[in-house]
Amino acid sequence: MTEPTTACPNCGGAIRFDWSHAVQTSCPFCHSVIVRGDVDLKTVGSVGDFPATSSPLQIGTTGSFEHRRFAVVGRVVYEYDRGSWNNWHVRLDDGASGWISDARGEYVFSLEAGNGSIPPLDQLHIGGNFVWERRIYKLMGVTSVRYRAAEGELPFTTWDRHAGTLADLDATDGHIATIDYRDQPPALYLGAWTRFDDLHLARLREIDGWPLPG
Repeated sequence: MTEPTTACPNCGGAIRFDWSHAVQTSCPFCHSVIVRGDVDLKTVGSVGDFPATSSPLQIGTTGSFEHRRFAVVGRVVYEYDRGSWNNWHVRLDDGASGWISDARGEYVFSLEAGNGSIPPLDQLHIGGNFVWERRIYKLMGVTSVRYRAAEGELPFTTWDRHAGTLADLDATDGHIATIDYRDQPPALYLGAWTRFDDLHLARLREIDGWPLPG
């Protein structure tokens, strides 16, 4: 359900929450980071500088994955020792939310899993196997990440966080799992690798030298 338009507490510009469960957004006019509380909005900082990206996705991009329509409503850029990647927050037509991880032209679509036993961080070991939804996943790595920048509507706050730990697991059929240990209890996300063309994307960002799909 779309929320009514309200005013940015910093500049007075129009703010609209397209995803009703968002707790953080950014003002498109003054670029303030805004947190939604129980009764009001609060400015907590400003949007950081984004690293250069070749991604054609942007807030407002639409698409579908496995016959489920979605729209991009937010983005978090994570940094780690070997670079950075975009994590695009998407609102699905049924009101749920998911993520598209986008790094160097490779894409993963994932949704938060509402159940499943999650191992404590100190019990993980590379190569260990875990079973969720009758699929076996192998732990491939544990990565310490830093928040580089964030914009748009998100299901969690980033202004008060600086770093986190993510565990990445692969199945043998192209499916993936990610465990996010930033909060307690940790969050489990299940998804799959996907091709750009299979996301059926529209409203993409124009990039010099790259023609938009027809």
